[in-house]
Amino acid sequence: MRLNTLFRRKSVAHILASARNEREQGAQMRQELNVRDLTAFGIAAIVGAGIFSTIGNAAAAGGPAVSLLFIFSAIACGFSALCYAQFASSIPLSGSAYTYAYASFGELMAWIIGWDLIMEYAVGNIAVAISWSGYFCGLLQGFGINIPEFLTIDYLSASRGFNEASQLLAGGALLTELPGELAEAYQAWITAPSPGGFRLIADIPAFGIVVFITWLVYRGIRESKRASNIMVLLKLTILLLVIAVGAFYVNPENWSPFAPNGIGGVLKGVSGVFFAYIGFDAISTTAEECKNPQRDLPRSMIYSLIITTILYVAISLVLTGMVSYHLLGVSDPLAYVFNKLHLTRFSGIIALSAVIAMASVLLVFQIG
Repeated sequence: MRLNTLFRRKSVAHILASARNEREQGAQMRQELNVRDLTAFGIAAIVGAGIFSTIGNAAAAGGPAVSLLFIFSAIACGFSALCYAQFASSIPLSGSAYTYAYASFGELMAWIIGWDLIMEYAVGNIAVAISWSGYFCGLLQGFGINIPEFLTIDYLSASRGFNEASQLLAGGALLTELPGELAEAYQAWITAPSPGGFRLIADIPAFGIVVFITWLVYRGIRESKRASNIMVLLKLTILLLVIAVGAFYVNPENWSPFAPNGIGGVLKGVSGVFFAYIGFDAISTTAEECKNPQRDLPRSMIYSLIITTILYVAISLVLTGMVSYHLLGVSDPLAYVFNKLHLTRFSGIIALSAVIAMASVLLVFQIG
């Protein structure tokens, strides 16, 4: 293979002409999406696990000033969104960064970017599904429904957890003294059925939600759009309720000092906060299913960033106002704060919001 073939590019005119020929032959996607639907997709992708975990650790390091970090990160993401919007307007086709790289850098770079997208959307959904499973099982436990441990954990995690727990138990530790994850892995391994010596262990809720979301996406963009709109509406309603209730328990004294560790403390959470915005780029994968991609894609990316930034800032201010910032370095700060103030009835609401939020992330990334 000649070296120059690795860097051969497809011109924008050629890409658009190929797409036009496919449409003339009847191979055309259904154009169903408007700016409202695209904005909902953006919000669905952005507001996921980050809002339930990232805020806590970032606030513990930066104090109430972490609210400014969300604004800074949104501005940085806004520049990236403008780049995506420009590409999506110039090449309004499916493929997202793969197509853009093919036109800009050539075949080799497009091949690399294509695998990057698979890692981001398909493989990344594995972690989202596992996190969804944890919140879903926690929500069921609130209703008194307990799924056996060997049906809520993957085989490798159970095996490793069992080995580590066994070493601690052999050293004199008690089962009740083990960390929660190790105890669950240990219980899953010893209680799992083992026909033929092979233990039947699998995260069934994670597998089930991926199968359901994949089926929904396969049905078509119209069904996916409706599901996304409904989940985003429910998610925003619940989060706004949490903000409204939490506002009544805000103590302004907790906002002083506003930046206890200075700008250095605020910037400690920059990686996690920036990660909380990841997802708006997935909108560009739906370009061929938009009614007016040149107009609606840029608008929807900016709208989704603005809406989620307002939401993130409001939640960060409410949480740091309800309790002192140094108490927020936990994995689930929303549930922790409401439980600490004896508002336990909201634990189920927060868990439901997390389940809906992560399901919507799975939907948008699976579309991508």
